[in-house]
Amino acid sequence: MKKVILDLAITLDGFIEGPNGEVDWCIMDDDMDFTGFLDGIDTIFYGRVSYDAWGNYQPGTAVTPAEEALWKAVHSKKKFVFSGQERQDERATFIHSDLQGHVAAIKNESGGDIWLYGGASLVKSFIQAGLVDQYRLSVHPVALGAGKPLFEDSKERLSLKLVSTRTFRSGVVQLIYEPA
Repeated sequence: MKKVILDLAITLDGFIEGPNGEVDWCIMDDDMDFTGFLDGIDTIFYGRVSYDAWGNYQPGTAVTPAEEALWKAVHSKKKFVFSGQERQDERATFIHSDLQGHVAAIKNESGGDIWLYGGASLVKSFIQAGLVDQYRLSVHPVALGAGKPLFEDSKERLSLKLVSTRTFRSGVVQLIYEPA
């Protein structure tokens, strides 16, 4: 069965974006092997706002071959957008009801794992519904002081088991957890 993997950058003080949506603090090291992560998934889950911003993003002409390859890999995946808005899109399937039923059906398909990309409200819904199978959190060496917290409005304790850690030359530490 496929796993839903929440792969996020997070600050030392627990934010996934700054107060105005900033993500300029995110570091992308070559030694992070993000391409290896992408090779292990075949599906991406988006919220509508994140999909509209990044689901069809095309880098400009002044990009490195590595960045161009990264976006090509991202765009080769099946895309599902969870939204209250019904919409037709030839590049993605929009889901506007029965979150748990649709996720269960997609997890039972053959293929690679699923990247829970976000945004924040979709991540919160998945966490609260117990739909995240693995938390892959890359803690960046910066504290923002304000912004969008990962575990916003958490009402229940979430017990996790550490599966592995990796440290990158930039100082980013990746922590991989699974529900306990």
